[in-house]
Amino acid sequence: MSETEFRPFETSLDADEALAELRAATAGADDGEIFAERRVSESLLLDDQRIKSASYNASEGFGLRAVRGEVTGYAHSTHMTMDALRRAGATARLAVGAGGGVLADPPQHTNRRLYTDADPIAGAPFSIKLDLLREIDDFLRALDRRVVQVSVSLAASLQQIEILRPEGITLRDTRPMSRLNISVIVEQDGRRESGSAGGGGRAGIEGVMAPANWQAMAQEALRVALVNLRAEPAPAGVFDVVLGPGWPGILLHEAVGHGLEGDFNRKGSSAFAGLMGQQVAAKGVTVLDDGTLPDRRGSITIDDEGTPSARNVLIEDGVLVGYMQDRQNARLMGVAATGNGRRESYAHAPMPRMTNTYMLGGDADPADLVAGLRDGIHAVGFGGGQVDITNGKFVFSCTEAYRVKDGKVVAPVRGATLIGDGATALTKIRALGNDMALDPGMGTCGKAGQWVPVGVGQPSLLIGGLTVGGSAA
Repeated sequence: MSETEFRPFETSLDADEALAELRAATAGADDGEIFAERRVSESLLLDDQRIKSASYNASEGFGLRAVRGEVTGYAHSTHMTMDALRRAGATARLAVGAGGGVLADPPQHTNRRLYTDADPIAGAPFSIKLDLLREIDDFLRALDRRVVQVSVSLAASLQQIEILRPEGITLRDTRPMSRLNISVIVEQDGRRESGSAGGGGRAGIEGVMAPANWQAMAQEALRVALVNLRAEPAPAGVFDVVLGPGWPGILLHEAVGHGLEGDFNRKGSSAFAGLMGQQVAAKGVTVLDDGTLPDRRGSITIDDEGTPSARNVLIEDGVLVGYMQDRQNARLMGVAATGNGRRESYAHAPMPRMTNTYMLGGDADPADLVAGLRDGIHAVGFGGGQVDITNGKFVFSCTEAYRVKDGKVVAPVRGATLIGDGATALTKIRALGNDMALDPGMGTCGKAGQWVPVGVGQPSLLIGGLTVGGSAA
């Protein structure tokens, strides 16, 4: 075993004793495991021509879970010792009570590899990373004299997990991640506007540090900032809207994706609860969650329960055909787990979460979608948003949008927000572009206080009659 391998049941915990404690904790339970994790991460931030922060963090620990029906007992510790494991087992055992459950079958094994297991932090010396941040700052300021502030962040991490099941099997995964983000502020005649770009994935840091990559990101961030510099106040009202490809899929992720997670539907709190097999979107709309895409930010070889990730169809030709499931909700709903049991770290119990959620493309020319707008909005980039899972209502702010009249772009607009509900928006999709794209790798999703990396994607699409909030008089 190399020094970089994470084998806690060989180095920190006695494998036989750990298994005995797990079996005692899950006797009469429906499911359970020990989830052990080691994570190392490094991040650097340059802002206003100075290195504002540089950090390196390492952590490890375990969580022990026992599940009986709808009840979960979970205990975790940063101390990888048998004493800590015994205490965790006794605590988790409380959820099982008198028992009576039948232990679920273990996850299916997989030999698939979706990404490298090399440590991305070791991909370049620390000094080279610092030099890169300064070089990006210089590059942007040289591109345009209106640049007044540049912010650049570079991050890399390596997560190693090992799962011990009551059957005595172990499952492992090593997950790299790297990401570069660039933000720029420009000023002209006393007005300031911003633009940003970024991306990465489950790969070495060399890719995001490559000149061709960061220069394209920097130019894109500057382009968006300059567009916003000449933007007019957005109108308010009901408009036909053309959404751009790729990152605008974040609206799909938030407004629709969370509503298709198994726990919300089992509990009846989702706007899609009870609609399996029914038409919930316009014909031609197909939505998937796919954790098997190589090197993508939301991809996982196995989920955090050990189930192999999968290409799960959620909506097919407008019909609801599937939910995303972890093991507990799948068992309670009488269906198969889909490889969507995810957790932020060893300190958290798993729950159904998205991986890479996207909509398949159609056959329309994206230019024709915009040309077909009589009076509408072309929304290309999105920022933050809010969604109510129970009814799917959303509010999303646009970071880049344009007013279109009689098929021609009139001007960029600022302050535009898209308002609606996911279930209704799906039925108002009139056309799908042939330019389906995934985002560049910058999504992080929050649920119940847990944050995990995700991916989104979609083609250009035309939605009829969407409410737009704006600031125009």
